Amino acid sequence: MRKILVIAYYWPPAGGPGVQRWLKFVKYLPDFGIEPIVYVPENPSYPIVDEKLMEEVPTAIKILKQPIKEPYAWASLLSKKKTKTISSGIIKEKDPSIIEKVLLWIRGNFFIPDARKLWVKPSISYLAKVIADEGIQTIVTTGPPHSLHLIGLGLKNKYNVQWIADFRDPWTSIGYHKKLRLTKSSQAKHKALEKGVLLKADKIVVTSNTTKMEFEGITPKPIKVITNGFDDELQPMELDSKFTISHIGSLLTGRNPLGFWQALQELISENDNFKKSVKVQLAGVVGEEVLQSIKDFGLTDYVEQLGYLPHNKVLEAQQKSQLLLLLEIDSEETKGIIPGKLFEYLNAKRPILAIGPKGWEAGAMVERHQAGHMCLHSDVTTLKKVLLEAFQQYQNGILACTSEGVEQYHRKALTESLAKFI
Repeated sequence: MRKILVIAYYWPPAGGPGVQRWLKFVKYLPDFGIEPIVYVPENPSYPIVDEKLMEEVPTAIKILKQPIKEPYAWASLLSKKKTKTISSGIIKEKDPSIIEKVLLWIRGNFFIPDARKLWVKPSISYLAKVIADEGIQTIVTTGPPHSLHLIGLGLKNKYNVQWIADFRDPWTSIGYHKKLRLTKSSQAKHKALEKGVLLKADKIVVTSNTTKMEFEGITPKPIKVITNGFDDELQPMELDSKFTISHIGSLLTGRNPLGFWQALQELISENDNFKKSVKVQLAGVVGEEVLQSIKDFGLTDYVEQLGYLPHNKVLEAQQKSQLLLLLEIDSEETKGIIPGKLFEYLNAKRPILAIGPKGWEAGAMVERHQAGHMCLHSDVTTLKKVLLEAFQQYQNGILACTSEGVEQYHRKALTESLAKFI
């Protein structure tokens, strides 16, 4: 069986979508003749923890750990709350405090490409012996954090191994880069590191066609699109009695769906039956500006905050909801972002309302698979129409999802594609 070394930061008990991708690849790779050895931090600073995911780690897999120096632990001495929100990706759009500005400037300009850069050199030194002892022929790095690709770069420069760089998100083109208060020299350094990784890696894996096209403008190396997916065989579950609209995952400030809130407000004021039945559920961290918008639109009584849910409870909430809400920031940079939750939404077989930028790849997938509707953030008229049609179907007991062709996103099928690419 061929051995590969998988270098990852997010690993159980980390929660959130970042951990799912390689946890599932590692689960299925042995079925295709590949034995993964996983290398992760010994003492990471995860913004979200889900102990339940520890049960999903294959017992036969060898897992190697080494200590990491976490700057976020030091930054929390200034402000524990603000450090946690920034490390979670929640960056205030309006009136950030002085502490937030300082933390962002330090994060953006002192820790390039990210706050895990201090793990790069020690990891290269440690993994040299692992590569020799285990007879490793292939290494895989997965980011973000993109500093892990620098581990791959260092190992590739020293040893005759195949290196595959897996990008769960883009690097320099991702939206939050603009919020990091980067100097021109810091921006240039990010670009240079990104280019170096893309040119040196033997093969590249991305999660969207948009990112593939972006990277093809930088490197001639082979690039494979392998999306995220779903893995759970779901049991039939009774739907909520209310007209529940559920958003699963962090609702960052930039994703604040102002048009959706306005559409809800107008429907509530115009339709008494809608007013009595509608309930919005938000599972995950919610930004302060989003909460303020909910209050400003008079929707506080119609919105329930569930907080962070363990993955098994997430699956339950998705299946029971009448309608699932998929959101993305309304910008050119985000049209290639395909949230990992989309694939679990598809598996849940509940109608999806996708709200995002024009040309959004994820929204096109929702409509292509006949799983729901895609709307622009500013198109309140269409949002009201879609919501009202869904509500009328709910009233008649016929609100359903007739999605097609989603089997290709099962984690085992995706892993087979990865194994062939390796």
